[in-house]
Amino acid sequence: MGDSYVWDVRNPDGGAMGLEFARGRSAPADVMLVHALPERVNVEVRNQAGELVAKGRNLSHDEVAPMARLTIAEGKVARENVWPEEVDVGKPVLLPGGEVGILKAWWNDDVGQEWRWSVEFANRARKPLKR
Repeated sequence: MGDSYVWDVRNPDGGAMGLEFARGRSAPADVMLVHALPERVNVEVRNQAGELVAKGRNLSHDEVAPMARLTIAEGKVARENVWPEEVDVGKPVLLPGGEVGILKAWWNDDVGQEWRWSVEFANRARKPLKR
């Protein structure tokens, strides 16, 4: 992967220093969808050189939804809990633990009781793996 961002998402409510929710690497992106985000999080986004791109502290949102949309603007990260829409298809998705995939499809019912989604994962080894 060429240039990349590392998204570090922590729940400040657990343990003495909070608990890591996810730490994932993606291509540079101003929007990251996150599945099952805790009620409150701190987020830092750094580039491949380790320089801070953006951060957000104590990010919470009243809407109950299966995804959150984290958006970078002017060095800050904002959070919005969402039911993904067509515009979100093709965007990266960070899962608990740190795996990052691309949202390929999303469907939900009208009352928010049922949803179905597809995520694609791909990777490339930095050097050949021995078999």
